[in-house]
Amino acid sequence: MPLSRRQDLLRALPYARRYARALCGSQSSGDLLVAESLRELMAVDDPSMPPRLRLYQWISRHHAEHGGGGDAAGGMPPLGRKLLLLTSLEELSVNDAARVLSLPPAQATTILEDAHARLRSCAQTSVLIIEDEPIIAMDIEELVRQCGHTIAGVASSEAEAIKLARETRPGLILADINLGDGGDGMKAVSSILQHQDIPIIFVTAYPERLLTGDTIEPAFVITKPFEPLTLAVSTYQAVSGGVSLN
Repeated sequence: MPLSRRQDLLRALPYARRYARALCGSQSSGDLLVAESLRELMAVDDPSMPPRLRLYQWISRHHAEHGGGGDAAGGMPPLGRKLLLLTSLEELSVNDAARVLSLPPAQATTILEDAHARLRSCAQTSVLIIEDEPIIAMDIEELVRQCGHTIAGVASSEAEAIKLARETRPGLILADINLGDGGDGMKAVSSILQHQDIPIIFVTAYPERLLTGDTIEPAFVITKPFEPLTLAVSTYQAVSGGVSLN
């Protein structure tokens, strides 16, 4: 494989990890899919598709081959889940997502429309927001409500987040990483998870810093600013647990 394509593949790795982790519902399973796909892609030279799309394609195939093809909780078909993640979380066009999944664009559009309808009918949950900037927290609250969820509370510091999680027992935590003088969102979540099993979505302006594959990292990461659909899809995956390959 030419050096330029290898470099393109390496640049695509953070996004591939984000997609694979959200698809599997787990960092470890997602990163294994990425590593397996990357090894195979490095051994071939196929210029017919951009490296980032090809990496998504192989991850999707390996996910199905390893038993990740069944419906997730809520009855979302696997192709629908993958199209939702590719078009919302990874921001691909429908045509590019269809190429990744080897589908005709018209069929991909039909499957995606059905997935959107299923997403709207999914059970909702209560969300604890951890965000130190008041205006951003208000914006996130509104997005959460647009997705049909309720607000369990809004915390601006580590201590407040731990307290509210204990008192409200939310169904999901939406956490910023940097809480300024209030501490660290990841540390707050780590403390909460010692006592409660709650799905977590981290929100950050710099997702590549949380997608290195070098340490324990989040399974669900969305990028600021984000659209309601991105939050809705990520919430569905986090609450349903995706289809883990563990």
